[in-house]
Amino acid sequence: MLKRMSFKYFAIFLVAVWITLFIVSPNLLVVAVSFLTRDPHAIISPAFTFDNYVSLFTPVYLKIFLKSLIYALFTTLLALMISFPFAYILSRLRREFQKPMLFLVIIPFWTSSLIRTYALIIILKANGIINTLLLKTGLISAPLEILYTDTAVYIGLIYTLLPFMILPLYAAFEKMDHRLVEAAIDLGAQRIQVFSKIIFPLSLPGIMAGCIMVFIPAMGLFYVPDLLGGAKSMLLGNLIKNQFLVSENWPFGSAASVFLSMIMLIMLAVYFKSMKRFNASLMKGQP
Repeated sequence: MLKRMSFKYFAIFLVAVWITLFIVSPNLLVVAVSFLTRDPHAIISPAFTFDNYVSLFTPVYLKIFLKSLIYALFTTLLALMISFPFAYILSRLRREFQKPMLFLVIIPFWTSSLIRTYALIIILKANGIINTLLLKTGLISAPLEILYTDTAVYIGLIYTLLPFMILPLYAAFEKMDHRLVEAAIDLGAQRIQVFSKIIFPLSLPGIMAGCIMVFIPAMGLFYVPDLLGGAKSMLLGNLIKNQFLVSENWPFGSAASVFLSMIMLIMLAVYFKSMKRFNASLMKGQP
């Protein structure tokens, strides 16, 4: 018993040290640097300032933020529209068919998303797979311009983040009592009523979790717009990357990173508060 307790505390200690060194400390450093001043020679000057946060609200950077917000919202909406029917149908399949389908959903995690984005270039470019097939079938007479457009960026973001939407939705549908759907149909409910009164309310936890897991990375992914959108797609993630690696303006890059982290924390707070209300409504029998 004593050995088990010792191992438990030792494991907790190791995890706490790991989190402190590689998660808490780097984030605290980013917050601290965001209040410092840029130095052309030493990168950072210890002069305290709020100018980095004030600069975020200038028209140039507000335009980048709004563009990033639009990209993230549309990516989240499109991913939800694709994932919702797929996850529902997947949850209704027999167990022997569910496993291989889930395996196909999880397979992308085995490969770097950066490598998969490079693979999309081969598919989307002017002499790529899509244009080659369309030209050979006679559906088009000239190659479509897909690469280095907004369409390519949306394709890349959705392709990269789709599993993060499918899995929470599938988990929500798995917990759902499908006998409620069958009972509603037997009692004469229309399909739209079944969806709006039963399926949608009971799937809200999965919808909210999936939307958060897609929206937040869509705001910060910089390599997808870089590779698939070219120089025309400057999003918040690209801005932060350029501030650190190109402009060497670490204080402003840190301020933008903190701003993005605050958005994430707000969304998580809204999610947990909504889940508390959802669980309370379920306890009252009002999903």
